[in-house]
Amino acid sequence: MSTQVKGTQVRSLVLGSRVEKATGTLAAATTGLFTVAGGKVLITSIVGEVTTAITVANSYKLQHNPTTGVTKDLCAATDIGTTDTPAGNLLGFQGLTGDSILTGPGAVPTIKQPLVLTAGSVEQVSAGSDGAITWVLTYVPLDDGASVTAA
Repeated sequence: MSTQVKGTQVRSLVLGSRVEKATGTLAAATTGLFTVAGGKVLITSIVGEVTTAITVANSYKLQHNPTTGVTKDLCAATDIGTTDTPAGNLLGFQGLTGDSILTGPGAVPTIKQPLVLTAGSVEQVSAGSDGAITWVLTYVPLDDGASVTAA
């Protein structure tokens, strides 16, 4: 009798735990997406899927706002709406502070090297007023008891 490893089990072994957050309609504001609590975590991937088309100019970025310390950009602000970003497009970035968000129908890179985040929040900074994104983040706790939840 053979035993198969399920896809969810492989994902957990390779990327860690999975957390998902839908943004709702984007607005010109800074909004919390994920909360990091209990210590440091290693972010192994983060990818967004546009669920409602983004049709107006929107300088958009993700940042980490730690409980203690200074807010740091996770990627460079990128206009994700000037040329329309249709529902179904994916958003990703490669993990270096200066990297822009990349968008594509069906394929985008995710971070090249994992990011270590301390307790605090992962936030979106949006300048636009339409569209919606669902973000999926995977992580591994570096400290016992550390976790990430949807904000």
